[in-house]
Amino acid sequence: MFEGQPKGLYALALANTGERFGYYTMIAVFALFLRANFGLDAGWAGEIYGDFLMLVYFLPILGGIMADKFGFGKMVTIGIVIMFLGYLLLSIPLGGKAVGLVAMLIALVLVSFGTGLFKGNLQVMVGNLYDDPQYADKRDAGFSIFYMAINIGALFAPTAAIMISEWAKNELGYTAPGEAYHFAFAVACASLILSIAIYYAFRGTFRHTEGGKKTAADKAAAVAAEPELTKEETKQRIVALCLVFAVVIFFWMAFHQNGLSLTYFADEFTEKTASGANTMPFDVINLVMIIFIVYAGFSFFQSKTQKAKLISALVVLAALGVLLYKYYQATGTIDISAPIFQQFNPFYVVALTPVSMAIFASLAKKGKEPSAPRKIAYGMLVAASAFLIMMLASQGLKTPNEQAALAEAGTLGPLVSPYWLISTYLILTFGELLLSPMGISFVSKVAPPKYKGLMMGGWFGATAIGNKLVSVGGYLWGDLPLWVVWGVFIVLCLLSALFMFAMMKRLEKVA
Repeated sequence: MFEGQPKGLYALALANTGERFGYYTMIAVFALFLRANFGLDAGWAGEIYGDFLMLVYFLPILGGIMADKFGFGKMVTIGIVIMFLGYLLLSIPLGGKAVGLVAMLIALVLVSFGTGLFKGNLQVMVGNLYDDPQYADKRDAGFSIFYMAINIGALFAPTAAIMISEWAKNELGYTAPGEAYHFAFAVACASLILSIAIYYAFRGTFRHTEGGKKTAADKAAAVAAEPELTKEETKQRIVALCLVFAVVIFFWMAFHQNGLSLTYFADEFTEKTASGANTMPFDVINLVMIIFIVYAGFSFFQSKTQKAKLISALVVLAALGVLLYKYYQATGTIDISAPIFQQFNPFYVVALTPVSMAIFASLAKKGKEPSAPRKIAYGMLVAASAFLIMMLASQGLKTPNEQAALAEAGTLGPLVSPYWLISTYLILTFGELLLSPMGISFVSKVAPPKYKGLMMGGWFGATAIGNKLVSVGGYLWGDLPLWVVWGVFIVLCLLSALFMFAMMKRLEKVA
């Protein structure tokens, strides 16, 4: 899995891990912060949440254009600095009035613009590592590893957000709604310092991918090294990418309900406590032990020396020992906080990435591996099935407004097992693994060389539109039955999959 990859991959992946840890720490509590700090209803909170996500993923278009002119590395560095300033402003508790609202909006613009300079350009640099012929056949695997590293940061983010917020309440006495959440935002500042430190410490392994302001001689040499594409070939590639962009809009619209309607569901319709063995999924240490078991298990069977096999076996036994100890210690009852459910998606990504890579590697050996566009279409079908689980979970539940009325009256309507959401995140992750890393890899492979930055920006632009449409989940959250809410996302995912299959010949022609 990790053999034969360029060294620069791991440096870039770790730099991205630090940045993503801070981002997802913020996202874990952001929708709840908007409602608690500013007293917004679900619709308005969803609108701001969706607009922010839209900017985060739209501005890489601008970042890509700037990077094509000034260099990818320079934009990555500037982006981290701007993001830091945004998170720093968010971390200052300025209350829930006009001053606090304006400061928050300015901070969101800074964070989104900084992310626009950082995120897409870092991924272009990863793609550039595989322009070297000796690594060309490792591209899909490399992006899967890179995507896994992103989710390592995201895995710990919900726990960090909850712990720092609870610490602020209990130790510092912050009792006003929303104030404690600012400390979660401060975590993002620290994570960016770590990210830039990693970037510059290992810069030598990927400096050749950074680009920069080119002389006429540099440009001539670059043109000579690029594969020659006719205008028609360039057009075919751009059209194919635009078709993929159109489809992924609806995936991200559905997927990023994890921070909005799925978080609302966790907060309003899911059991508030767990006891005994049922507490184990909510302890991130247990999830990390499972990850150790998965990776050490793969290492055991893939290692070529007895020493490596022994080390792998010892890691598996140690992780199993920790899980057994935690099992016998799980005798009490814990509170379940809604943001904690957001740890399951990154956990599944990290744990399942080697599984998915092994499956596709086996299919590739047999000449049966699906193309990247076909994987994306399958991902849409899987996403639809995830919301089918939510539809089943919602049978017999009140509407959100009815549930809120009961809560105001001091009673609780029916609540469901947390395993419904845990299962939903599992299925959504299968869809994500089929779509996201494969989509990024497809863009880096198919994009005409002189439009690499712009086309990667286009991927994020499509994601931006999807994230803007995330707010639909907030507006549906009210008087409608929950099965209708989830049904909207099922239909959109199915229609997108059908469109993708209809365009498959055209897409596979350039893949």
